[in-house]
Amino acid sequence: MMKRALISVFDKTNVVEFARELTNLGWEIISTGGTSAKFKAEGIPVMDISDLTKFPECFDGRVKTLHPNVEGGILAIRDNEKHIAQMKELGIEPIDIVVCNLYPFKETILNPEAGHEEIIENIDIGGPTMLRAAAKNYKFVTVITDPEDYSKVIEELKSAGDTSIETKEYLTAKVFEHTAHYDALISGYFNKKLKITSPKTLTITYEKKQDLRYGENPHQNATFYSQIQETEGTLTAAKKIHGKELSYNNIGDTDGALETLKEFEEPTIVAAKHANPCGIGSAKTISEAFQKAYDADPVSIFGGIVAANREIDKATAEIMSGIFLEVIVAPSFSKEAIEVLTAKKNLRLLELPEILKTDYSSFKGKTVLGGFLIQEMDKELIGEKLEVVTEREPSEKEMEDLMFAWKTVKHAKSNGIAIAKNKTTSGVGPGQVSRIWALENAIRQGGDRIAGSVLASDAFFPFSDCVEAAHAAGITAIIQPGGSIRDKDSIEAANKFGIAMVFTGMRHFKH
Repeated sequence: MMKRALISVFDKTNVVEFARELTNLGWEIISTGGTSAKFKAEGIPVMDISDLTKFPECFDGRVKTLHPNVEGGILAIRDNEKHIAQMKELGIEPIDIVVCNLYPFKETILNPEAGHEEIIENIDIGGPTMLRAAAKNYKFVTVITDPEDYSKVIEELKSAGDTSIETKEYLTAKVFEHTAHYDALISGYFNKKLKITSPKTLTITYEKKQDLRYGENPHQNATFYSQIQETEGTLTAAKKIHGKELSYNNIGDTDGALETLKEFEEPTIVAAKHANPCGIGSAKTISEAFQKAYDADPVSIFGGIVAANREIDKATAEIMSGIFLEVIVAPSFSKEAIEVLTAKKNLRLLELPEILKTDYSSFKGKTVLGGFLIQEMDKELIGEKLEVVTEREPSEKEMEDLMFAWKTVKHAKSNGIAIAKNKTTSGVGPGQVSRIWALENAIRQGGDRIAGSVLASDAFFPFSDCVEAAHAAGITAIIQPGGSIRDKDSIEAANKFGIAMVFTGMRHFKH
């Protein structure tokens, strides 16, 4: 009996060549709609699906393959005598290869001009049904969703007359990956449309951006995946214009720098190490901002990540070129800056035009043993209002630096402390199990730059010890969330030392 292949694809890449190879091997081709028309135009013999089903395609093509002659020909178990007898009784002939990829739902939801009705029309029904049927019966049916697999199948047909069981299982796995991804996009679209943020079951889907050389350590495998929508302004949308491939740690650290950078509107440089800000500077020009960020911590920036919210010009590039950096990400680089920086062959230069865009993924997630934690992105900065709780109010300049420090500490790992002066970090103390230790580390790092600075803490002070240490270091104003049952102790200590203290009414733990 002549072998038969059912081919119905939206993505027609190399499908004509594939069908021609099958025809040359003696296969009969069955096809639908546009795919059939394309084969006919190319002179490839083809049976229309309506000739197989004895029923016309109807409802604007919504119904064409949902028929026993199609599904039965795919799903019948070929070594089951009862199934074979039923096929003969019902006049159903086997289908041995199914080639199908689906309506462009992803491309449609990514099109800003597409309305709801157009999106709905691009939900494929018959395609996933055929694919799942063929995949379920993979021992007897070869199923293809990806044009990249055409050549592998043709090679095996030529050499062995059939595809191997290993190849069939491999192709089956790709089918269920393909349909799961497709369905997750659809459910995600409706969850977003209906503003469902905590569905009963969570199915999210990402697409591979690149395989990484290794993970946090050389013995760990790692891969970088990208969300499908709203990637503008995120690291997945960055274009690498020079340097080595990004590593797992590069990606995590650069993402941390980007999150911090999005808090600032004026020309700003964020230097980051292990996803923590280690030096931040804001100024009238990006070169001045970089110099301030570098001076804030010339030790930690070594081998670090730099994020800029303005074009990197030649002047800035020349300063940067004297320092060992892993990654520089910016909205653009001048031609002269590229000439300077590409002299360092390993330095990664990432171009991200919409670097300040904040309308991106609405959640943040991380895995735990046996589970997955998910929360809204921390896009807020302060509570309802700032509240001065001390006898002395901060000066205008102190308030400016307090807000600068507050934006910084929001992105330092908890317990976090940020000290700043003149829109420059004086010291950052992230990720300590004790808040006083975080403060002591920040003071020690800042040295003689600390006097006259202001301080931000990501959460309240449970004791007055931090205020006392701040006074001893010459810090003049403090910003913190407030909310401790011992707030009074800290306020009294601040009043005693003449320190201005502001409550934000909002904490920013970052674990």
